Amino acid sequence: MSGDELPCVSAEGERRQARLEDARLYVVTDARREAGDLEEFLLAITGGSADLVQLRDKTADDDQLRRAAAVFRRVADRTGALFVLNDRPDLAVEVGADGVHVGQDDEHPDRVRVEVGPDLLIGRSTHTTAQLDATADEDVDYVAVGPIHQTPTKQGRPAVGLDPVRHAAAHATRPWFAIGGLDETTIDEALEAGARRVVVVRAVTEAPDPAAATWALRRALGRYH
Repeated sequence: MSGDELPCVSAEGERRQARLEDARLYVVTDARREAGDLEEFLLAITGGSADLVQLRDKTADDDQLRRAAAVFRRVADRTGALFVLNDRPDLAVEVGADGVHVGQDDEHPDRVRVEVGPDLLIGRSTHTTAQLDATADEDVDYVAVGPIHQTPTKQGRPAVGLDPVRHAAAHATRPWFAIGGLDETTIDEALEAGARRVVVVRAVTEAPDPAAATWALRRALGRYH
């Protein structure tokens, strides 16, 4: 094996990939330090509702991320959800995440793969059809397509509408998730455009009843196969 080759995917890596193939609902949240209810929140939304949960907290320092990641890992092990860390390949390996998600302005996925090895899932944000098409040649396991609607969680990122969703439905070569301002009132238009997997943030994190919100989204997804 040359120095540039990676080991083969292990049984654990294959399990993650199989779980990803079946995934429909992906929830992104911060560490919920203000609410102080991270574990309760994660337990409420996983175990039959959310298939993936991502820790994305731009204001947390590394120690805070490590503490939150330990909660994510514990809940994921209990419920079978996949745990993805945003932006940080180094920490994803350290905390035992199932994957890492990178954006267009982050480290290139091919370099991330060398850093994290063959078993961790790598997700990639895309905002144009050209970026989506480029992922066919990148070492990624899934892509996010959007934002469909303007959202405060992505300041300065213009909404792209539904055309990239339609393009993904016709051309994507990997599992893909529609993202951006999706909630119970907007999810159907994304599903009608061809999405079968979605990423949500505020629809669940700001819901009075996160468990009910995830179940409502799951029911909507169930209407489209």
